[in-house]
Amino acid sequence: MSTEMLGVIAPHPPIMVRDVGGDEADVTAASIEAMHDAARAVANFAPDTLVVISPHSPPLGDAFVIDTAPDTHGTLAQFGAARTAISARTDVEFASRLIEAANTHGLPARSRAGHSALQPGVLDHGVLVPLLFLDPKGTYPLVNISLSGLSLEAHRRLGEVVAEVARSLGRRIVFLASGDLSHRLTPRAPAGYSAKGQEFDSQVVELLRTNRLTSIAHIDPSLADAAGECGWRSIIALSGAMPQGDVQVLSYEGPWGVGYLVAVVREHADDSGGRCAAVEVTTEQPRDESSEHELVRLARHAIVSWVEHGVEPEPSTLSDPSLPVRAGTFVSLHLDGHLRGCIGTIAPTQRTLAAEVVHNAVQAASADPRFPAVTADEVDRLDVKVDVLYPPEGCSFEDLDPEQYGVIVSCGWRRGLLLPDLEGVDSSAEQVDIARKKAGISPSEPCSLERFRVDRYA
Repeated sequence: MSTEMLGVIAPHPPIMVRDVGGDEADVTAASIEAMHDAARAVANFAPDTLVVISPHSPPLGDAFVIDTAPDTHGTLAQFGAARTAISARTDVEFASRLIEAANTHGLPARSRAGHSALQPGVLDHGVLVPLLFLDPKGTYPLVNISLSGLSLEAHRRLGEVVAEVARSLGRRIVFLASGDLSHRLTPRAPAGYSAKGQEFDSQVVELLRTNRLTSIAHIDPSLADAAGECGWRSIIALSGAMPQGDVQVLSYEGPWGVGYLVAVVREHADDSGGRCAAVEVTTEQPRDESSEHELVRLARHAIVSWVEHGVEPEPSTLSDPSLPVRAGTFVSLHLDGHLRGCIGTIAPTQRTLAAEVVHNAVQAASADPRFPAVTADEVDRLDVKVDVLYPPEGCSFEDLDPEQYGVIVSCGWRRGLLLPDLEGVDSSAEQVDIARKKAGISPSEPCSLERFRVDRYA
């Protein structure tokens, strides 16, 4: 079974909540606005389950702790706001399956149940503060995970297992990585000052802004320790769950000497290895945009807006009644006949098809890890292509046809995709081999296949 995932990185200072901070909450205005943006992304995604990992949930040094209490509740009473509370139900099936799967993979995991010191059913402020912005009514079932004293690699692998369990249960999940960055940014910071604080935060923000989520785990541990962070392992766990995620940093600030980062991570898939079909671009004659399909014009205008103004524009209303309301899309960019960027989504992540195209066009121009961002002098020379994906269907190898169908190859949490009708891909065997390599699946490993059609617009 396949799944879809949205990641959120969120800070958790209680003072950011107006019932606690009062007018002082306005000092974190950038973070508050970013959390409202993240909340809209969560609402549009409409998850089945919200998985949250918090550095303030009761920990064990030698195991991950996962709450299986059917009902959970928490308040900010310790911060003077007893009436600010959330009650939510637990996705007990997911939580129980996660404990079982983690242990099967050699990752010690325990339930809070039966351990009064681990406070079954209690939500700490590391969970409450983000949820008061993202899900204040407790709409989505929760899976609450504590950090542990295990290795950084164990936290990354836990993220992999979360994705595996979500896929096995067919759950659409939001993975919430709760945590602040350095607590030592200024002399008045809660943990005192260290020059390493800003160095650590700068590395984290730069890695995320350049779409290198998995590289977060390679930051020098001595730097992280000197910075006095609390969210590093949460982000590492998210990187295990979404190793190919597209990261959008919404805000970063440190008003009280503590780094607050808000980011959204969306599922990423490209066409594997730069195999978008090359299209010759003639630069001697001006481009006739009137002959382009409106999806292509929309993608092009989104790229122009991003390159010239740094803004992802609001999508226009599409006029073609034959287009689906929502769908996964790929936007491919070529410059002088060579691939210049290609990013897309297997299933819809935005509220409309137009919004999907706008977002993926901006990502293709600015966040494809294989290329630098598109520059202003390249925009007018770009050849833009938009593929609108039909929902994938399970299939056998014999059902594949590289001219008619794209392919998705899956093995556990690893998944590779290749679009159909690509230059130089002439057989199903080659198509599957490329998708396997993209996902890091060896030829000897068993895998499942899905095929899909596209409507291609140029």
